[in-house]
Amino acid sequence: MTDPEFWSYKDIAAHIRVQPDTVRSYRKHGLLPPPDHVEGGKPYWYPDTVRAWVASRPGNRGRKVD
Repeated sequence: MTDPEFWSYKDIAAHIRVQPDTVRSYRKHGLLPPPDHVEGGKPYWYPDTVRAWVASRPGNRGRKVD
């Protein structure tokens, strides 16, 4: 199965194994990259944007995330 075109907070949260509210907090505090698309006031990101962000996060130590 291919990735959906965009990921929401819920998709990002599942990818990094946290709650969606945690991802919202990351965005509120400027830790999440700017959204690639906004529709109806809701932000969305390309899966590759999220993967690059995860790889560059402090404390990542090169571990692989699904």
